[in-house]
Order: sequence, then C-alpha cells, then structure tokens
Amino acid sequence: MPREVSLWSGFMTDTNVHDIVVVGAGIIGVSTALALQAAGRDVLLLDRKGDNAKASEMNAGAFAFSDIVPLATPGIMRKVPKWLLDPLGPLSIPPSYAFKIAPWMLRFWRSSWPDRFRTSLAAQAALMNLSRSALDRQVQATEGEKFLRREGQLQLFEGEREFRQNLPTWELRRQNSVRFELLKSREAIVDIQPGIHPRFTHAGFTPDWINACDPALWLEHLCDAFKARGGLIKPFEITALKSEEGSVRLQCADSGFFARQVIISAGAWSHKLARSLDDRFPLETERGYNTTLPDGAFDLKTHLTFSSHGFVVSRINGGVRVGGAVELGGLNFPAKFKRADVLLNKAKAFLPELKTTGGKQWMGFRPSLPDSLPIIDRSPKDPRVIYAFGHGHLGLTQSAGTAELVAALATNSPPSIDISAFSARRF
Repeated sequence: MPREVSLWSGFMTDTNVHDIVVVGAGIIGVSTALALQAAGRDVLLLDRKGDNAKASEMNAGAFAFSDIVPLATPGIMRKVPKWLLDPLGPLSIPPSYAFKIAPWMLRFWRSSWPDRFRTSLAAQAALMNLSRSALDRQVQATEGEKFLRREGQLQLFEGEREFRQNLPTWELRRQNSVRFELLKSREAIVDIQPGIHPRFTHAGFTPDWINACDPALWLEHLCDAFKARGGLIKPFEITALKSEEGSVRLQCADSGFFARQVIISAGAWSHKLARSLDDRFPLETERGYNTTLPDGAFDLKTHLTFSSHGFVVSRINGGVRVGGAVELGGLNFPAKFKRADVLLNKAKAFLPELKTTGGKQWMGFRPSLPDSLPIIDRSPKDPRVIYAFGHGHLGLTQSAGTAELVAALATNSPPSIDISAFSARRF
C-alpha cells in the first residue's frame, strides 16, 4: 500500500493520500480546481514556478467565443510556405526545428481536410457555447464581473478583396449563432474605434466579445476564490506520474506523494507528464510575443484584431497590449523579441496615434495540438488521471467550460456536451 502524505510549511512529508490533485495553476487548472470544489471535492492545486510569467497572466485577455473556426482550415497549407519564408511573419519555424516538427505539421495538414475540419468546427463551436455560459456561472459564483470588460471586438480588413475572402468564415459564425455586424465603410469603423489608419476599409464587429481587464488579475481573483473556499495552492514541480494500487504517485524532484485522482493541466509541459504513463500526444508550443504599453498609450474602445497580420491590440487596465504571431519552436529555443518589435511597429503604422514608448516585452508558451482542439479526457493508461490541455491561444476563452467538463469526468457525471472530439485516443 502507498504511504500517505501531507503538506506542511511548503514541503511534502509522508502522512496521507490526497483526494484530488490538479497539476498546473494556470487559468485551466485554477478554473478546474474551483469546479471540483463546487462538486464537493477536496482539491490540492500545484503551481509550477518559473522565471517567466504564465501565458494565463500575459495573454491578450480575450474571451474569444466567436473564434469557432480551427486554425487548420481547408486550403491553409497553401499559405504556410509564404509565411515560413518570412522569419518575422505571422507564422514561423526556426530552421533547426523544422525536422522535429514535421510529424506535427503532417497531422496539421490532415486536420485541414474537409472531413476533419467539419468535426473540429462542430466540437469547437460546442465548447465555445458551453464556455460562454460557464463563464457567466464562474463570474457569478466568484463575484468577478468587475474584472471584465464587455466592449466587443473589431476584426479589420484592408480593402474589399480581403473582406470578401473572409466572408465564408463569417458565414460559419452565423450558422453557429455568433452575433456580428459587417462594416463596409470607414465611417462605421470610426464610429466604434477612432484613430485607425484609412487603409482598413472593412471590418466585422462582434458585440458579445468579452475581455479581462487584466488576465493576471483575473487569474489572481480565481486563485483567491479557491483559497477562500479552503483550497490549497502549493509551489511544486511534478516530474512524473506512476500508477500504484489504490492511488497515483506524483513524483517531485526529491520526493513523491499520492492522490486518488490527478488532473493534468500543465499547459505546454503536460505531454511530458503524460509520457511518464506512456501516453503520447503531438503537443507543440505556440510561442507568442507581446508588448504591454503603459497607461495613456492609446484611447482603445474595443479589442482590435488584425488577422492577416497575425496580431491583436487589447486594453490592459489603462494601457495597451500588442501581441500575437505564432512561432512553432518548442520550449527551449531562446526568445526572438524582434517579433514583438515587428508587431509593435505594425501597430504604430495601423494606429498612428499609438505611443510606443515605455513598453514591456514578453514571450510565453501556448500548448497546441494539430487539430486546434484540446484534450479533455481520462488517460487511456490510467483512468484516475484526467487530461485538460492543448487549448492553444484559447485557454482563457475555454477555461470555465473545460473546468465543468473535467469536474463531470472526475465525479463520473455525464458531461454537458459530447466530448468525443477531445478524446485522448484520437492521435
């Protein structure tokens, strides 16, 4: 029988078995811990401490429920060579990483075929609908409305040709009950957001778009709510999992402890833990870059998306965050902050009144699977382990919905939507 473990003064000693342990204290993990608490479970949340701020703290702050279309769309592979030729473009792969990522890219290409795309689109739309209502429940349960902005989003297009090329995506949104208004004049755009360069002549406005005032403060608020309900958050880095009779062993660098159930929501590091159970997933790392400008940088009225350039501009408290782009480069390559510089320079060109001085740069890791869908499922090797990772750049958006699905799995309750598309066995 496994020895029991307890927590005291920030370190582990052997005295009892934990009911349920959530590994990863980003937005998915914290939301999951809250949902499990609400289901009556005794939850321990483990936080992997690193030198860099979490993606959950430094993202654009968007609850992008209208972004139902997976990245792997039919025909996207025709665009990839053009993107890859520009090392500072919206999508890049370091040349030395190209061979390693080739199997992932092959799966990405297969996911863009019409049959797979339709499945992914339906699953993404269902998860978005659940996540929207789950966020409302989370906000109400934690009294969190003051941390949110409901100001909509403008997706901007340079000319009628680009606008028309994007109409099929808007039609998919319409079919999935996403509210929007298509704007075909400069005047209509300026009415919502003054100060945009005249080159942007068309736009789509999604009025139900929500932003966190500051994603770091939203995460802190949820952590505080979890702790106020008796939850524990401890700074431990788990290195491996091992199935034992009656429990799961969580191995730390110099010790181990046990849990009846384990949730793996460790973001871009999740597949390393899964591999210790011999579960293998094609999880890649979208390395995202941004610059946060201080208060007064620009009078931003709504979230701005420059999709053809691969970046967004969002309001963070009184300042502005300019970020985006995708660099598929794993966890170990050094940051290339020229990418953040390029995005900031473009933002200045597109928003001429933007003040670009005094900014703080950041690079973070977003866990991405080839079909743009997360894994939300029990481990095929040990059903006491539940996986919740791989949300790409939609972790904040899908956090509350994912949490409710994980809580259903952990308590053997029927999930509120079909989760077969999020299966751990699909790869």
